[in-house]
Amino acid sequence: MSDAPDLNVSRETLERLTIYEVLLRKWTPRINLVARSTLPDLWQRHFVDSIQIYDLAPHPVDHWVDLGSGAGFPGLLMAILSLETGSPKRTTLVESDVRKCVFLNTVIRETGARADVINDRIENIPPLEANVLSARALADLTTLLGFAERHMRADGTAIFPKGENWQKEVEAAQTAWTFTHRLAKSKTETGPVIMTITGVARV
Repeated sequence: MSDAPDLNVSRETLERLTIYEVLLRKWTPRINLVARSTLPDLWQRHFVDSIQIYDLAPHPVDHWVDLGSGAGFPGLLMAILSLETGSPKRTTLVESDVRKCVFLNTVIRETGARADVINDRIENIPPLEANVLSARALADLTTLLGFAERHMRADGTAIFPKGENWQKEVEAAQTAWTFTHRLAKSKTETGPVIMTITGVARV
């Protein structure tokens, strides 16, 4: 049923991730959750890609907020992993598309994950006070840092996967923001990086 690689998680977690995979394959043709071209390599492109984000976070995490959650990567993965590890204690998924929110809530119900789904635009909701803030394939870094200023605690950490043009995004963002960032090479693709960002402030 599943071509899951060795993810170094418990059997119960793997079972939950497999339920997630089945639902994702079922729903994607209807509401375009992930690019269909990635379906043959779903575990590597989406599940493993999200787990490496989890591993970069400063655990234990009290409140993890995922912006533009879409199909749930990486935020819903964080909620599923937390059932095994206890971190994060709380997960919030923000998604403006009502159909994708229905999908997210379906996976939450079927896997027993603990997560809250907010169906609204990121700029409309009150500050969420995240200890860790994530966003995958959502916006350029300058825009993401604006979201971080609003929704992340001052001592929080933002984790943003970025593509091959990440250096240009950093240079552009530094004209408006000061921040400290560390880079980790993506384990699933050559070129992209995962940025871990702290100390976000306007110039």
